[in-house]
Amino acid sequence: MNKKTIYLASPYGFSKQWSHNLLPEFVTLLEDLGAEVWEPFNRNSQVDITKKGWAHKVAIADLEDLKKADAIFAIVNGIPPDEGVMIELGVAIALEKQIFLFRDDFRRCTDSEDYPLNLMLFSGLPSSGWENNFYTSIEEIKSPNKSIFKWLKFDNN
Repeated sequence: MNKKTIYLASPYGFSKQWSHNLLPEFVTLLEDLGAEVWEPFNRNSQVDITKKGWAHKVAIADLEDLKKADAIFAIVNGIPPDEGVMIELGVAIALEKQIFLFRDDFRRCTDSEDYPLNLMLFSGLPSSGWENNFYTSIEEIKSPNKSIFKWLKFDNN
């Protein structure tokens, strides 16, 4: 049986501190649940950023990974959240990928009384029970009551 693949969208790879201290915890938790995690900063580390055209190569590689992945786990902290992560989420929504959102940033980033972020991000989640795909702490990722646990352990699609 093949592992389900999760594209880990985050802005954390741009900072050495975040990349060494925050990203590995997310990768490890998701792998411990049984996922194969595709972390774009790690997967594209072989691209020589001193050569002309490097940015386009990275963008295309990320897009191809997103197309092939079974799901996206997007870290959406910040006001507004990182624009690259937002584009990746838009692609995932359009491709009807399984979507999981993580936000432990307590600041609200919305005009909606129903959602903590821009309402369009929730168009890829169920209208009822979307909270099961929304994580507000690192500990919640392991919860058997949340969607990612159930999707990785029990959903055969």
